[in-house]
Amino acid sequence: MNKNYTSTRNNSVSISAKEAIKKGFADDKGLFVYPNLGNDQLDLKTILTLDYQSIAKTVLAKLLPDFSQSEINESVDHAYSSTFDSTKITPVVDVDNFHVLELFHGPTSAFKDVGLQLLPQLMKHVLTDNSKVMILTATSGDTGKAALEGFKDLENMGIIVFYPDGGVSKIQKLQMVTTGGHNTRVAAIKGNFDDAQTNVKLIFNDNTLKGQLGSAVSLSSANSINIGRLIPQVVYYFDSYKQLVQNGTVKAGDPVNFTVPTGNFGDVLAGYYAKLLGLPVKKFVVACNENNVLANFFENGVYDRNRPFFQTVAPSMDIQISSNFERLLYYKSGEDSAYVKQLMDDLETTGKYQVSKEVLDAIQADFYCGYSTDQEIEAAIKSVYEKTGYLMDPHTAAGYKVMRDYQKLDDTPMILLSTASPYKFVKAVAAAVLPEEADSDDVLQTMKDLTTKTKAPIPENLQKVWELPVKHESIIQKSEMENYVKEQVEAVFYDKDQSSSN
Repeated sequence: MNKNYTSTRNNSVSISAKEAIKKGFADDKGLFVYPNLGNDQLDLKTILTLDYQSIAKTVLAKLLPDFSQSEINESVDHAYSSTFDSTKITPVVDVDNFHVLELFHGPTSAFKDVGLQLLPQLMKHVLTDNSKVMILTATSGDTGKAALEGFKDLENMGIIVFYPDGGVSKIQKLQMVTTGGHNTRVAAIKGNFDDAQTNVKLIFNDNTLKGQLGSAVSLSSANSINIGRLIPQVVYYFDSYKQLVQNGTVKAGDPVNFTVPTGNFGDVLAGYYAKLLGLPVKKFVVACNENNVLANFFENGVYDRNRPFFQTVAPSMDIQISSNFERLLYYKSGEDSAYVKQLMDDLETTGKYQVSKEVLDAIQADFYCGYSTDQEIEAAIKSVYEKTGYLMDPHTAAGYKVMRDYQKLDDTPMILLSTASPYKFVKAVAAAVLPEEADSDDVLQTMKDLTTKTKAPIPENLQKVWELPVKHESIIQKSEMENYVKEQVEAVFYDKDQSSSN
């Protein structure tokens, strides 16, 4: 099997896993992918006997072949030894006639913690003695804090997070702007997530800027465009299946379905990687909110981002350019990088592209896609709570609605990915179960009232964030992002006396 990664847009690229993690992003604007991913599968029988950390070590050894086993072991042990509030890391909970995979037990109460506790540990083994890396991240809410927490105060690493001003929940903003650490920087931008993400990609591909930063400093990403962030997420698909086998819900080898709320398509793509590696999955049910570019694509094979942008109650899914979908197009087109490049060029120039019937059929064989309106999200939170006592965040609720639509067609056992604690999106959750407080501006009091009513515990990190001082107050225009990066690289790596306040 090929041991190197290539680019979705140029299959003559050949790069080691360590280099792919360090760069984050290909020079041709493509994403790094592992060719022939399904040719060498994991032994499912062995996987079913392992704990979470051991599954992680097995998956990483397969997908990061130039890391030594000791480097992988050390990275996994550091990432998951004490930072999660569940020994299972990602426990599966039975609710009604489906299963919830809870991905919010990490230090920032969102699924991004799974990848972003591990990526910085992998990065330690990538950097050579004199090299430094500045992580640039655009966030629609959860990636930002999880990345800041993972990279905080690490030697020879810095991190800059850009988030849309007014486009994240109050708790998400508080989590980011109160982050300590000498090497962390946070800035709100005037624009939406797609604006932030597009500009970060342009910065990565700016050769003039790279020259100005010098050979010692490289730029990389903590978004799921970085394979070092994406690959750790493959693990919880295998682990959740193991939990269902262990409790007798399914027999080893029987197929399951997964429902995944998504914006950038990274979380569900990790599931597809697990399927290619041998996990018996029948269907991935993809859930969008009213920014339903993907749901429309599944109807007609046309990806068209020329449409109104909606701010919804599920802000982490307020995305119209699903970056990781490019990786799926690579695999589903038979690894035809010239074809993928043409599609991506069309997207850049016209805002849309159309795939062939063969490619659309291949995607529909493994994926179903639907969307949920704000009203349907609220109704889902309310009905599941009233029926079962289980409290969902709005992203999980978007998944629930689409899952129920799909279950009319298929009774295969279903695992719903729960991507965040309901307390990260208190306003939306309160509107469903505490309507008398839906308009309250006192978010902390609403959290307290919510836990009194529902008995769902508030994660410790979300309780404490209200007491922390604000350290990051920058609000900048989209056009100022590149200059901001230059200034902060200088401050983090060459001005040791500067504090993290900016």
